[in-house]
Amino acid sequence: MASIAQQAGEPAAARTEDEVSLFRLYLLRAAYLLLIVGLGGMIVPQIVSHPITDRGVIAALLGAVWLLAFIGLIHPLRMLPLLMFELAWKLIWVLAYGLPSWSAGQLTPVTSQDLTNTLFGVILMPLVIPWPYVWRRYVRQPGARWRRSASGEG
Repeated sequence: MASIAQQAGEPAAARTEDEVSLFRLYLLRAAYLLLIVGLGGMIVPQIVSHPITDRGVIAALLGAVWLLAFIGLIHPLRMLPLLMFELAWKLIWVLAYGLPSWSAGQLTPVTSQDLTNTLFGVILMPLVIPWPYVWRRYVRQPGARWRRSASGEG
């Protein structure tokens, strides 16, 4: 009973951060920093200086990931979907493009480099993401309601 009363007086953000160890929060921040440094070196120069005829879809998408990673340094748990997105797209690429090219012996030097870099993320992200927290917050916790209540409130 005392813990419920104690939690009621604490801000929700403090309770949320207590669910994940300080070490894990720093690990998450390190992952965001890795995104900032890695994408900053690869993508930002492409965005700043490119031929006017470039489509730029991939550079723009990864540029958005780069920008959002800065918020992840400050709010590592709130920006967790960004790391889950990183894991998802990299896993899809490895399974649908990288490994089939490798198994067919059709890896070009560029694809080989892409496979190495992307596999690094596929291995790293599951180690960094706090899966018990993800399970509690994104799977078990009820989602937002889909419509207004019958009483008209909300």
